Amino acid sequence: MTQKKTVLVTGASRGIGLLAVKTLAERGHHVYAAMRDLQGRNAAAARDLEAWARDRALAVEILEMDVTSDASVEQAIQAVEAQQPLDVLVNNAGVMPVGVSEGFTLQQLQSCFDVNLYGIVRTTRAALPFMRERRSGLLIHLSSSAGRLAIPFFGVYCASKWALEAYAESLHYELEDFGIESVIVEPSGHSTDLVKTAPAPEEDTRLAAYGPLAEGREKLLGMFEEMFAAGEAVTDAQNIADRIRALVEMEGPRPIRTQVGADMGVAAINQETAPLQTALIESLKPVFRPSAADLR
Repeated sequence: MTQKKTVLVTGASRGIGLLAVKTLAERGHHVYAAMRDLQGRNAAAARDLEAWARDRALAVEILEMDVTSDASVEQAIQAVEAQQPLDVLVNNAGVMPVGVSEGFTLQQLQSCFDVNLYGIVRTTRAALPFMRERRSGLLIHLSSSAGRLAIPFFGVYCASKWALEAYAESLHYELEDFGIESVIVEPSGHSTDLVKTAPAPEEDTRLAAYGPLAEGREKLLGMFEEMFAAGEAVTDAQNIADRIRALVEMEGPRPIRTQVGADMGVAAINQETAPLQTALIESLKPVFRPSAADLR
């Protein structure tokens, strides 16, 4: 029997987040579906999810959370902890800017990082004091193949995901002695609405300087739309939800990185870099890890 866990999923109003909530709830876990603006843009999504869970007698609770707000995140995590200990935090909320990198304003870059990196920092920092006190917990961070590869017209998105990967992996080593795991999921292209909602660069003057090359955004997004329309199993977003579920239910040490979908060379990168990273960490452990005497 699967051990039931309390799980919080951010960005749960749609896409991978919504699929993860439903997949985990169907397995018997108590799931908090975190989303922003419950009285506005996500009101219908919240009502639909509540009705879905109620019809199936599943443990799903809708939670107001804006990952770009310190106060909102702290309030949401404390609300969960007031009811029951949070076992798993799934950092899923994200945005995917696409276009000529120079054409994105600094404000646009900051907005992207506020969700894709700082949003994860906020939720993680809010949850960790409780997890450290219990000396148990699991952090699952949704990255991307773009977190391991540099892709033209995805420069802003790649930068945010590369930063996320560094933060999440550093946490993995720092939290090991507390019984907390920080792991990364790296999906390739999957059929979600990220393509339809991808922010475009706003500096028209800079875009004009690129001439026809600036059309690369629409061509790449069109390529993804065609790929998703083909309906192949490898692009089904349920694959990601299933992998999240597997990580939640896994016994023993979990892999730092889990690649999902079309490989794109990410598995090879992970395989080649893992021994180098492991050797580096092992060489540093005598320096940073407390001795048994220090821990007494």
